Amino acid sequence: MSVERSDATLRLNDGTELLSDLWTPAGQGPWPALLMRQPYGRRIASTVTLAHPSWWAEQGYLVVVQDVRGQGDSAGRFTGFDQEAVDTAETHAWVRNLPHCNGRLGCYGFSYQGLTQLVASDGATPPDCMAPAMTGLNERDHWSCEGGAHWWHLGLGWGLQLAALKASRDGDQDAWLAIRQSLESGSYLRDGPSLLASHDPDGMAWRWLRQDPQKEAVWTQHTCSKDWLQRPMLLIGGWWDPHLLGILDLWTRSLEAGGEPQLHIGPATHLQWWSQAQHLLLGFFDQHLKGGSTKPQGNGIRLWNLTRMEWKTSSVDSVVDSVPPRTPRTWNLIADGLACLDQDHGLLDHARPSEGVVCVVHDPWRPVPAVGGHLSPSAGAADRSGIDCRGDVACFTSDALEECLTLEGQPMLMLQASADQPGFDLCVALSRLPSDSVAAEQLSTGVLRVCGEAARTRASYRIRLQPLLASLFPGDRLRVSIAAAAWPAIGINPGDPLIACGAPSAQHRVVSMTLHLAGSQLGLIPFTSGKLDCN
Repeated sequence: MSVERSDATLRLNDGTELLSDLWTPAGQGPWPALLMRQPYGRRIASTVTLAHPSWWAEQGYLVVVQDVRGQGDSAGRFTGFDQEAVDTAETHAWVRNLPHCNGRLGCYGFSYQGLTQLVASDGATPPDCMAPAMTGLNERDHWSCEGGAHWWHLGLGWGLQLAALKASRDGDQDAWLAIRQSLESGSYLRDGPSLLASHDPDGMAWRWLRQDPQKEAVWTQHTCSKDWLQRPMLLIGGWWDPHLLGILDLWTRSLEAGGEPQLHIGPATHLQWWSQAQHLLLGFFDQHLKGGSTKPQGNGIRLWNLTRMEWKTSSVDSVVDSVPPRTPRTWNLIADGLACLDQDHGLLDHARPSEGVVCVVHDPWRPVPAVGGHLSPSAGAADRSGIDCRGDVACFTSDALEECLTLEGQPMLMLQASADQPGFDLCVALSRLPSDSVAAEQLSTGVLRVCGEAARTRASYRIRLQPLLASLFPGDRLRVSIAAAAWPAIGINPGDPLIACGAPSAQHRVVSMTLHLAGSQLGLIPFTSGKLDCN
């Protein structure tokens, strides 16, 4: 007898019917259940990153994949994240009471399906365990913005995907085709806002793009109750995933609540994970749903070293700053006006004081492109040596290292800057220059947006970069690159607060940005410091 798939309907107390696919194992039950709640059509079941439900059923689990309210074949109106907490308790109770379920429940899924595991109405009973991957609770800092700038490529692409689903559900083939063609041609980078306004005006993504990233009070931060954070939790993140800070925030919240979460950050983008991730999940669920455990078993941490290409495993109690005592914790930036024209002219040094002034001219006609990292269309590892050769990128490079250097934590760059226009962006990359190559292996990126007349006045800024674990070897060099654009990871800053950030236009201004290097410093905040900037 093989695994069986069937449809199942949950009728909520308000009369709304939610549709699910049930995958039932062969043989005699009942079995523990795995639940995924998602908005993209339940037949997909997140198979872009997760094993097909039939595989999970073959491992001895009743698998339930639900279309959330207003999506797929479920009734109701889809309003995004705000709706999910209301439906959680009823869905969980329904799954636990299915004839083939033994009452034990685990939740799995990534991105949107990660958030649906975490939110519930007050007093709701938590699942026995959960495995939220690549997700977060803060709609601004974990879902749509970085450094005061909207995610442009990602925000538009995801919003248009949801808009296309809405068009398909409404039977509007013309709208679906217009959205699809914009994504295929790349015109969504310019036309995306108007398409969202026309075809999904009440959608969550369009609302986010109209909210000011620099006004924290207008943004929603969802909550996860303490008893849920104390449940066994497997957190999966990727070094090149835009939601990594959300996963680290959940890890911190769980630890503070008295939980013992497992944290795994691997060589993964949002849609491409490492090969052993499925067995990692299976082992977690087997432990907590089949072994009878009701308490987290250890707080293991596994981090992939980006350059050693291997895992580092430890626990919360044993994790310490991995930088050896003789290794500098900070580096100073030193240069003059040639740092944008000679890649070896700007210096990164831990002994000499920072000094110099560098002018970076941003021309919106040919903005500096984003490559690799966690926000660009080419997310992942990247060689940025070609970008660093540009005359609108300032480079600061260390001498060849005499000993190994391990970077573990969140890089932060402190820098004074000003511009001749009321707006500029600081787009920063941290790279390794291997001793045996001409490549510039990008390790981490970050951005900070400055808007308004204050941009004309010299001021101190802090740019946070994506957390990382990477080792440099004797002969390698470390580099910081600074530009005024990262297109299309973020929209172009027009240098005018009256003009919207976005695709280059005739109204965008040339911006001369001045970097005042005195007092500038690159630092590293260790994972265990409790000071990671996750929000």
